[in-house]
Amino acid sequence: MAYSPQVPRWSPSRTSVEELHHLSDQNVEEHADDLEMQRMRSGNRSRWGKLALFPFSGSFSVYARPVVAEETNDTSIFEEEVVVVEGMPHEKYENLADGMGHQHGAFLTWQDLWVMASDGRGRQLTILGGISGYAQPGEVLAIMGPSGCGKSTLLDTLAGRLQSNARQKGNILVNGRKQTLSFGTSAYVTQDDTLMTTMTVREAVHYSAQLQLPNTMTVAQKKERAEMTIREMGLRDAADTRIGGWVSKGISGGQKRRVSICMEILTRPKLLFLDEPTSGLNSAASYHVMSRIASLAQREGITVLTAIHQPSSEVFDLFHSLCLLSSGNTVYFGPANMTNEEIEDDHGDYEEGKTTASAAKATEILVKSYSSSTTCKEATQRIAFINEKGSGELIKRRSQASF
Repeated sequence: MAYSPQVPRWSPSRTSVEELHHLSDQNVEEHADDLEMQRMRSGNRSRWGKLALFPFSGSFSVYARPVVAEETNDTSIFEEEVVVVEGMPHEKYENLADGMGHQHGAFLTWQDLWVMASDGRGRQLTILGGISGYAQPGEVLAIMGPSGCGKSTLLDTLAGRLQSNARQKGNILVNGRKQTLSFGTSAYVTQDDTLMTTMTVREAVHYSAQLQLPNTMTVAQKKERAEMTIREMGLRDAADTRIGGWVSKGISGGQKRRVSICMEILTRPKLLFLDEPTSGLNSAASYHVMSRIASLAQREGITVLTAIHQPSSEVFDLFHSLCLLSSGNTVYFGPANMTNEEIEDDHGDYEEGKTTASAAKATEILVKSYSSSTTCKEATQRIAFINEKGSGELIKRRSQASF
């Protein structure tokens, strides 16, 4: 009898939901994020506006379209309820928060800010050249631009973390006045995650809560604050998982970034600074990190400033305001969802590639164009309004953890 090979029977490939159930618990979040991001992109692509390219940063793109809110029908995939972040209204500055909405928030303004640093040979280099702007409670300000444009320097200067070899000129005001930020009123999340790899997420956040929160809070209250913060950042399902590192596998990179943010927002700061919070993360993980931050800012009235490099269009939609830098100068400051039309109006030749000017000459033209624009005048008026109507000193935290 002739031998007949056994051919495996055909079976349909798994659906998206079946694939998620098939995955190990360790990789569920990463695959769910990728599937959700693909669904979001395919479902909203028809509403995207015209692509605008910013000079000197080849792959940077801005889409002028409504905010895409995170949504899902399968509640088992994600840890918490859907995060919905409202975008900025498509109006000019006079309609943006005319009343000082968050009475106990921090309105941050900077005017004619210069930063110079020594190059080690006795020469002074200008890193920031007389820039101005503001940040408001409940909003996320994105500081963007090509590498070396001064994003991190501006963030460090506003956070009071400028290096000793640099010096600054100009005014930085909080609620219309110069004041020293007391403990717990501001937080800074660095680009690198410095975490104890042997701890679980819950242990790390609880330990940080015991160190940072004041002695006026009981141990139970500190634990409650830690648990609430874990839930806010969408880490409930990973709370008992070890953070891990090079030696042992642990939580994902996006979860590590959220743990770092958790440890900084335990004190409910009025100002939150983030340096490249999406560095090294894929598009889906970046969106999860930034959507949690934007939601927290709106809910708690936190003023958020983040230096970020080439965010995805979904992440860009979460920003309320944009500070676009080039060679230490401002080429745009205003509502993020108006960036596309402003660039088209003022810099159409660069968008269409019609100019052959050098980078230095192009930057000079862009800076002059912005300085004479209506957007710049409106930003200047808004800064003056905030400084005049400033709500005074921030509430000081009278106590903190002691040892």
